[in-house]
Amino acid sequence: MTSRRVQKASEAIREVVSMAILADIKDPRVEGVTVTFVEVSPDMRNAKVHVSIMGDETAQRLCLQGLNSSAGFLQKKISRRIDTRYTPRIRFEIDMGVKKSIALAKMLNEMLPQEPPPPDGLADVESTEVD
Repeated sequence: MTSRRVQKASEAIREVVSMAILADIKDPRVEGVTVTFVEVSPDMRNAKVHVSIMGDETAQRLCLQGLNSSAGFLQKKISRRIDTRYTPRIRFEIDMGVKKSIALAKMLNEMLPQEPPPPDGLADVESTEVD
């Protein structure tokens, strides 16, 4: 179980990193990025930033390289926001949760039978109230 202090730090890091990606990073490789969540180690020395990146694998790989090259800049922003003995060293990882959920929904739509539309006469009967 993580402590409240670590949870607050991970939320602060998520806010700082996501705002910096939107406003401050000028790298053309970094676009279509959403910071989903941040995991901070109990000693607060390392932070794993999970990101969802739009696009194909090549675009994702390029974007991840851009994020990793701007890690020092982002750590500086984090050190200004949170007051701890150590500034966490950040590492980026692609969060595949969104893509997996879309793929799962697509598979379910293909597997489950589609409901036929109600007959015209039956739809009118259901919409009227009986006294």
